Amino acid sequence: MTAVMGCGGSERGSSQGLQVDAVEEGRARVVELGSGKARTVDLSTLPAGAREGDVVVDGRLDPELRARLTREVAEIRGRLAVPLPPGLDLGGSEDPPLTIPREK
Repeated sequence: MTAVMGCGGSERGSSQGLQVDAVEEGRARVVELGSGKARTVDLSTLPAGAREGDVVVDGRLDPELRARLTREVAEIRGRLAVPLPPGLDLGGSEDPPLTIPREK
């Protein structure tokens, strides 16, 4: 998930935000919610404790917007899911495999 933030530069006071996409050693990749553009920022520009999936608006975490985005993504994934035909089991069986495992 991603966090949204509206701090710094031209985004100060913006009602849009950024979603935190990935957090790595002192840096974070964020995605602008309005445009979908991704960029990298220093972790120090995000609120303390910000993690992947968080949404930050005007320099503060917005848990309600994060929850809404999470629901929307789950709904879209649900609509895109392909139902299994009756009788098809993708879980596999308890029988031994027919191929030799090569990774050990």
